[in-house]
Amino acid sequence: MAAKRRNQNQNVDTSSKSNNSGRSRLTRRNGGRETEKDNIKHERNHSYLALVLVLAVVCGVLHRNHLSHMFESDRHFSHLSTLERELAFRTEMGLYFSYYKTMIESSSFSEGLHKVMNDNITEYPLTINTLKRFNLYPEVVLAAGYRFYEAANAYFGRRTKICWTVNRGEGLEPVQSCEGLGEPSYFYVESVFLLNGCMMAIFFLFATYLSGSLFGGLLTVAAFFYNHGECTRVQWTPPLRESFAYPFFVVQMFIVTYIIRCREPGYKSSLSLALAIICFMLPWQFAQFALLIQTLAVFGTYVIGYLSAKKTLVILTGQLIGLAVSFILLFGNEMLLTSFYASCLFTVLAIVLLEPVIHRAGFRLIIWVVQGVLLVGGTLGLKFSLSRLLGVADDAHISDIFRSKFSNFQNFHTMLYTCAAEFDFMDPSTLVKLTTTLLLPAAVVVVLTVMVKVLLQEYRLMKQGEETETVKLNGSGDCPDYSLNHSRQYAEVVYHLLMTVAFTAMALIIMRLKLFWTPQLTLITSLLASPQVFGWVGGRERHFALVSLILAGMSVQGVNHLSYQWGILGEFSNYPMEEMVEWVKANTPQNAVFAGPMPTMATIKLSTNRPIVNHPHYEDAGLRERTKKVYSMYSRKPVEEVKQNLIDLQVDYAILEDSWCLRKTRPGCGMPEIWDIEDKVNRGGTPTCVQLKKDPKPHFRRVFKNNVYQILQVLK
Repeated sequence: MAAKRRNQNQNVDTSSKSNNSGRSRLTRRNGGRETEKDNIKHERNHSYLALVLVLAVVCGVLHRNHLSHMFESDRHFSHLSTLERELAFRTEMGLYFSYYKTMIESSSFSEGLHKVMNDNITEYPLTINTLKRFNLYPEVVLAAGYRFYEAANAYFGRRTKICWTVNRGEGLEPVQSCEGLGEPSYFYVESVFLLNGCMMAIFFLFATYLSGSLFGGLLTVAAFFYNHGECTRVQWTPPLRESFAYPFFVVQMFIVTYIIRCREPGYKSSLSLALAIICFMLPWQFAQFALLIQTLAVFGTYVIGYLSAKKTLVILTGQLIGLAVSFILLFGNEMLLTSFYASCLFTVLAIVLLEPVIHRAGFRLIIWVVQGVLLVGGTLGLKFSLSRLLGVADDAHISDIFRSKFSNFQNFHTMLYTCAAEFDFMDPSTLVKLTTTLLLPAAVVVVLTVMVKVLLQEYRLMKQGEETETVKLNGSGDCPDYSLNHSRQYAEVVYHLLMTVAFTAMALIIMRLKLFWTPQLTLITSLLASPQVFGWVGGRERHFALVSLILAGMSVQGVNHLSYQWGILGEFSNYPMEEMVEWVKANTPQNAVFAGPMPTMATIKLSTNRPIVNHPHYEDAGLRERTKKVYSMYSRKPVEEVKQNLIDLQVDYAILEDSWCLRKTRPGCGMPEIWDIEDKVNRGGTPTCVQLKKDPKPHFRRVFKNNVYQILQVLK
């Protein structure tokens, strides 16, 4: 019996081992299937990522080529002489390019940098740090790159440019024209176009990430191209600060969106944001206003409960680091420290840190009122206190411009701005163009849809008596899903909605700001392809069909816009200016000091390297007063007073430009009429420029004249 039981036990054990072995084989088979599925999923993800990157590169290359083609078609840049290319960079463009020219023509990079940081030509007889004043870091980087490029090719014995003689016809002398990256102006503009090609690649990645769909990225890029003339002007004005700075604004908006969506953003996110902000602020003094709007949008997202205090602090920390480093690298630029952006940033940071105290108020409406009062009071109080403490009034004209928009306030400086079309209210034709390409209607649909979804979500939370919600987003990258208290669905969409509203208001007031607004519209249009926002339209096939239909509708007028731009054919020529510049170089001493219209002064500095007393960079209180004295030539003041103003500035030659004397962009915008606002004593008199054109004696002597320009020597 005992032996029999042992045999039975052995049989049971054997059976058990057999069953376990079967389960093991089944587990291995299932594990193999799961591993195989995981591998397929990873391969698909890698393939999708590779496709996205390839499309991003294609978008970047297309945009770079688009910019280069339009620039060449407009100016026939490849067949211009060196002087003609310099003359093509009018106003501020010529001023910025002149420092690049200084640095590459100096015997060494360090000598060129010293000249830029100790410049006594731009605002004679003052010596100023133009790197600090004019945000010239792009020129420093490009000059270093050009010198390295030339040195490397010289070492290997390679040619960097090809030159030939161009017969200009019309009785003009032939000129030498050079093409290739070894030509300084070519290296400069090609670098700008390459950077903005990269910007388009980033835009595609940004829109794809925001919408969670490849079609969202394609929709944004197509909308940008179809509305290109309203999105950017880099194809016409490569040296302007926005050409270097705006691509980094797109990068830092991308990082902010990532931080909002990410599960656990940390110091690395703050540092990445800080780096992007530094690259944005160093090239452009105006960057502070765009960052002010972003700070307000982040704060608004936080206030209404869509962004946690932790994430808000991550963003604010990155902004604060970026501001501090930019302040240092710009040699303590006081305009940064006393800007509305800096004051708003410090105020918002304090409000977020005081969250436990403020939230003791209990009721949401009371909390909002407290936060709003603190924001306005803190920002304005800190701004004006710092400005008065440091004695900075360089940005006072900005407040005056906005004041003039909504009141009868006017002065000489605000009229110079508001009489220019780009600082006027938005032209209705812009709205018509954006409507015919369906960009504006598409953006309105997105905004209304998001608002409805957000309101429904708020109603649901209110009904449930909940203040938090766990959400799962269709994301990608390192942080596809998150579940955080005090964060709600559509947080990053709400942030972009607030950015869009703010840029819309600013663009309606000042047309120039449409260069922020229109690209923002193209970005939020990507949400039409978002399953999260527009998944309610039906299945994937129906959603794809809807997006395709919208894209087709955009293409009807969008392709016409592209055809018009591609059809622009021109050839730059400004012989009157060329004639005057050649006369100045041949007939005046190197230390002769010039004064005149701001755009012309930039050309005089760039092409003749003669000292000037005023220039187009109007963001300095002292420079504004200098320009006002020079522009007394176009007032109705006595000639003796005009002469004394120029002598006070140590001017030797004054350039009188006929078109500035009596031209007006609209009623009330002629130079004598602008002067009438402040110079009431001389109202009704003959404009000084008219008198000088007839006979400049005995206070001036005419030494040069053509059909556009006169050069008057100041008789001292």
